[in-house]
Amino acid sequence: MFGQSGYSRAISADIGKIERRLWALERNLKRLGGSTSARAAQTADRIGDTVAAALTGMAERFRNHAGSVTDEAARFGGEASRLGNDALRRLSNEVERHPLVMLGVAVGVGMLIGLASSRR
Repeated sequence: MFGQSGYSRAISADIGKIERRLWALERNLKRLGGSTSARAAQTADRIGDTVAAALTGMAERFRNHAGSVTDEAARFGGEASRLGNDALRRLSNEVERHPLVMLGVAVGVGMLIGLASSRR
């Protein structure tokens, strides 16, 4: 019986050591987990800030490009308007100078358009 009680005390002491080591391990894991999740949160914040900055830069470049395209479109529109006014002025001058020739040209163009549309 003495052997068994010594044996059970040794097992009990080993179990106590194992429990203490498990508790220490658990505390270390909790501490590491807390610091890891804090680092993960900081990393996520940094990534979010980086992505936001990149998207802001892209949006700014897009706005600048869109503004230049708008300016260019307005310039082309002004040029087209000027050319259209010049053509209209020339046409009206020709109609005033040669009304019968222009009437003949208009009838010929009308007939061509009529023939082209009747084939469809």
